[in-house]
Amino acid sequence: MKMVDHRLAVAPMMDWTDRHCRFFHRQLTRQALLYTEMVVADAVIQGARERLLGFDDAEHPVALQLGGSDPQKLAEAARIGETFGYDEINLNVGCPSDRVQSGTFGACLMKAPVLVADCVAAMKASVGIPVTVKCRIGVDEQDPEPALDGLADGVFAAGADALWVHARKAWLEGLSPKENREIPPLDYSRVYRLKARKPNKFIGINGGIQSVEEALQHLDHVDGAMLGRAAYHTPGILAGVDAAFYGDKPNVFDFAALIDAMADYAARHIERGGRLGHVTRHMVGSFHGLPGARRYRQILSTDATRPGAGPDVLKVAFAAIDFSGTDAEAA
Repeated sequence: MKMVDHRLAVAPMMDWTDRHCRFFHRQLTRQALLYTEMVVADAVIQGARERLLGFDDAEHPVALQLGGSDPQKLAEAARIGETFGYDEINLNVGCPSDRVQSGTFGACLMKAPVLVADCVAAMKASVGIPVTVKCRIGVDEQDPEPALDGLADGVFAAGADALWVHARKAWLEGLSPKENREIPPLDYSRVYRLKARKPNKFIGINGGIQSVEEALQHLDHVDGAMLGRAAYHTPGILAGVDAAFYGDKPNVFDFAALIDAMADYAARHIERGGRLGHVTRHMVGSFHGLPGARRYRQILSTDATRPGAGPDVLKVAFAAIDFSGTDAEAA
């Protein structure tokens, strides 16, 4: 079984990390592991699979995140994901949304570590690619010390290849999903203690990491770091990942080539019946802080969302950016 390099990953984010977002992120980093949005196992089994699971070959390495709590359904969904060509299957044990709670999976599963282990064992038995888990340090009134240790012990005993830990509790009552990403305090030291206790297992950390430099600092304590909202809102930071994490030679990033690649991709998407805005909505934060960025955002937020908009709109928006005084290549 070929293991995926988990040193740096972009987190699975509902409504954000769709196939267009991932293709865009892949233009910025060749090496980081990319994750899908969470897809419910029942939908994979019964739904429109190409729409739910289809992706561009350029996205590799890419992992499919599944939601569910039925071991056999998760095993079947994992098999389907493997046939689609995903490099890894990940089980969501951290999402606190109302929809997840009604289905008794996601963060709810922190309260059922034996069931989580059963799910992992069933998935491992059904596929030949890595199976990993993403969890919280605990939920509600749980003590994060025994809660996280119990979850980790169970999933690793069941054969999990890696455990990503969002270093916050999830409060299933009283906080919205957005508040659950911001209000519960970060406790990185809890994840560090888990790694010290599990020195031979892959432990990755997620939650509140704002930059590539911060992510690198976590590698003094754990095996991998996962960027979430920072990667989405300021995607330009991903251009530094390959040199910082994977030893690639630092290069001046060619943003003009990036825009050409995305314009070509958008054209293909439009030919298949899609709209430019499906692609460009993930690119709005690309040039944060540079002169012309506001105009760039305005064009993508208005012109690119109009019916019939074509990829030339993206090039017009890019032309508004002033790269003088930066190390980036604009042309």
